[in-house]
Amino acid sequence: MTPDELEALRDAVHGAAAKHWGRATAAGTVDLDDVYSAGEAQGWFEIGADDNLAAALTVTRALGAVACPLPVMDAFVAARLGLSGRILVTVVPEHLDAAGAATQVLLLKEASLHEITGREEQPGLAVPAWSSVRLGPPVRIVEIAARRRDEAVALLRLGLAARALAAAQRAHEMAVEHAKVRRQFGRAIGSFGAVQQRAATCQIDVSAGNHLIDRAAEAYAAGRDDWPLRAEIAVEFAAAAARRVQLGAHHTLAAIGYFEEHEAPWLFRRVHADVTRLADLPPGPGSVADVLVETGSSLPALDADEPFRHEVRALIAASDDGTVADAMAARGWFGMGWPEQAGGRNASLAEQVVLHEEITYARAPVTLQLGSVMLLGGSILRHGSAEQQQTFLPLIRAGKLRFCLGYSEPEAGSDLASLRTRAERDGDGWVVNGQKLWTTGGHEASHVWLATRTDPGANPRHAGITVFLVPMDTPGITVQRHRALSGEISCTVFYDDVRIPDSYRVGEVDGGWKVITDALAGERVLMGGIAASLLRQLDDLLGVVRTDPDRYVGPRGSARRARLGELAVTLQANRALVAAAIGATAGGLGARLEAPMAGVLGGELAEQFGEAMLDILGPRAALTGDFEYGLRLSIMYVVGGGTNDIQRGLIARGLGLPR
Repeated sequence: MTPDELEALRDAVHGAAAKHWGRATAAGTVDLDDVYSAGEAQGWFEIGADDNLAAALTVTRALGAVACPLPVMDAFVAARLGLSGRILVTVVPEHLDAAGAATQVLLLKEASLHEITGREEQPGLAVPAWSSVRLGPPVRIVEIAARRRDEAVALLRLGLAARALAAAQRAHEMAVEHAKVRRQFGRAIGSFGAVQQRAATCQIDVSAGNHLIDRAAEAYAAGRDDWPLRAEIAVEFAAAAARRVQLGAHHTLAAIGYFEEHEAPWLFRRVHADVTRLADLPPGPGSVADVLVETGSSLPALDADEPFRHEVRALIAASDDGTVADAMAARGWFGMGWPEQAGGRNASLAEQVVLHEEITYARAPVTLQLGSVMLLGGSILRHGSAEQQQTFLPLIRAGKLRFCLGYSEPEAGSDLASLRTRAERDGDGWVVNGQKLWTTGGHEASHVWLATRTDPGANPRHAGITVFLVPMDTPGITVQRHRALSGEISCTVFYDDVRIPDSYRVGEVDGGWKVITDALAGERVLMGGIAASLLRQLDDLLGVVRTDPDRYVGPRGSARRARLGELAVTLQANRALVAAAIGATAGGLGARLEAPMAGVLGGELAEQFGEAMLDILGPRAALTGDFEYGLRLSIMYVVGGGTNDIQRGLIARGLGLPR
């Protein structure tokens, strides 16, 4: 089905649910048989005949949003096995949803189909209540190979996780809307920092979980052999995320969402009941951690089998640290996304991300060269003079421009618009005075990409900023070195009566904010690099763990295995957000939300990786090497380029919460 057809299906389910079920508050009173009949009339239980997993998940999610446990995925699985009717598919005949409206049960372990001869409600968290059922003798033995049985369980687990996440998403959406209008202490609670941080965190979980579920469905539709692993990755992330999101929504809704007149309590029941039922359907191959440790697998790729990715890997394999930059320059890969007239080849954003991912994964020493392309090249193309383009673009293409960023100041970190370094007109040129902090590589750079204040009275503040590209050997520039936790040299740079010609200016006077934001357009490419760096750390960790699994992560079901699995599925969620940001239309909601969400998740995951390395590998991880370096570097991913707290604020405003 096309995206439009899936949207039409979702609307149809919403319409039928509104008529025959209502809102989530109806969970305790509505007869499921009516909804079942409506679904049969609309063909929800025949989707399995077409083997359209995306459609089945669309129906499941729409029902989850109103806390309705109709067993659509059971019907999908039954259809794959050549069965039809009101069938529940399970491993054990208890804790079953919708048993009062079903007629048969397929027991997967026994591969046997039974009539339901009686049932007993199991009151508790789930509403409508679960049931245990009494079964008649087998009416049919179904031929189910072990692989098909594992696939059936994978689909049932995916359906439960998708429904739980959809219920949590509905609660989150209500919480966001509530935060816009609920006033306390004279203002909307959505303007409170704590509420914004929580809403942004929940949105990251919702978006990442949904992307993973969609990726699993795409892999299924494409017939990929690894779709069950992709599904289990989605399940493990989405199940944990659904619980976090539901609780976060309740925290924002506060007392209004605690009473059963509101939908939130019923969604709470649905989320936790569905996630809990996963325990009755253990995955045949084991958890994600089990598969990664025991089979030699890595996380599945998120793109097609791209020829360019293989080309990059081949070049890296044929080069060493001293030759890789020249080899890339010879291929025209620095600036490959530029137009042909500027020396590029109009490469897509996806290809640029592939390049950065593979280079980062291989730990090839060309970070500075790629940074000059992403952070300077595009802005010089758009805003630089003809002379600047003729001078600097060839240097960037050749990988020869060594630059540093002159952005942060003592009073201007994440809030770059508050910078104070002044550039004042002096005849045909400018005089710069001020101080910049955390200028990484300033001691070795040939030029600084310098943001200055040229209109102190500008309103808004960012309107009075101008950018210059200044040689670092200009008189009046003094560099003071500092060694970062990661070992990098970053600098405080003092500008004392630094006289520069107007030809150093990039873009319009007082128009520097546009130049800066264009320079940051490479953010999505950089995020792909962070995810690739973490993937390399994961693969390195797995390489060690596989030499002695019992020593490092223990047996199946151990806490350390669970932690390894959590890292892996969260990394895949981060990679999915990066992919979504790459595919987002510039200026659209995806570009505004997926990019900072991927940045936040990736930064915090880097810290979790570093800590987990120490816990899993012990003192070995604290010795000089990539594991130990990754932990020290992880702080930079959270604070560099705007702290995660600020990024969450941007996400919150993207959701419509007030400043």
